[in-house]
Amino acid sequence: MALTVRECPGVNVRGLSTLAWREIRRFLVVWVQTLVGPLVFALLLLTVFGVAMGQGHAAPRGMRYVEFLAPGLIIMTMLQNAFANTSSSILIAKVSGTIADVLMAPLHSWQLTLGYAVGGLARGLILGAALALIMAPFAGAPGTPWLGLQAAAFGLGATMLFSLVGIVGGIVARRMEHIAFMSQIIVAPLTLLSGTFFSIEILPSALRDAIVFNPVFYLIDGFRGGYVGFGESNVTMGLVGMVGAIAALFLLCTRMFARGYCLKP
Repeated sequence: MALTVRECPGVNVRGLSTLAWREIRRFLVVWVQTLVGPLVFALLLLTVFGVAMGQGHAAPRGMRYVEFLAPGLIIMTMLQNAFANTSSSILIAKVSGTIADVLMAPLHSWQLTLGYAVGGLARGLILGAALALIMAPFAGAPGTPWLGLQAAAFGLGATMLFSLVGIVGGIVARRMEHIAFMSQIIVAPLTLLSGTFFSIEILPSALRDAIVFNPVFYLIDGFRGGYVGFGESNVTMGLVGMVGAIAALFLLCTRMFARGYCLKP
């Protein structure tokens, strides 16, 4: 018989905050692996592509390649780590059997979704803030408050979106190999082939048409647009699509928790 969530009336603020804080503490305890590692990797990519190879890469509108690259690396790191945090947390809880304790807590299914998502969101935002400070000499900062709001909206929304994707992945996965497959075969290609390292203006028309069907392209381009002042996609369409995807995934995760889908150890 599948495990299901024990619902309770009202909003259990204390329970929700406890779950969210537990998810945050989970990655803070192993900060060398969850924070320092991704920071170093992103800086290595900036060094290799932006400094060593940047002279041979074209950036749009005559800007320096490193200025184009840095914002993309920031948001790419945020997305990948938000997914990794929620997916691994739920899978480990399933394998160890502790997911039963979480489901037995007096929390609504939507509170479980939000609690886990906050953990991935916090990890992504911490990494994004740290990289923004470290890469400031290369990426600069949004030139106007409006552009800063755009970057913040896409950074926050895209990280939340991938936190929810990670929840779905963690629920569906049965072994760590399944998470590795999702991360390496699905998440990594979507983020790497989304204009992080290149402008679609320099691509052949066939490849350019293929890239615009990648939904992550609009997330990364919207975030970068807040830094450089222009984008290669429609910002409004990107925002609407992002909000719609967040709502749909939140409802899906809530439904999965409510039914106990694939949550039996």
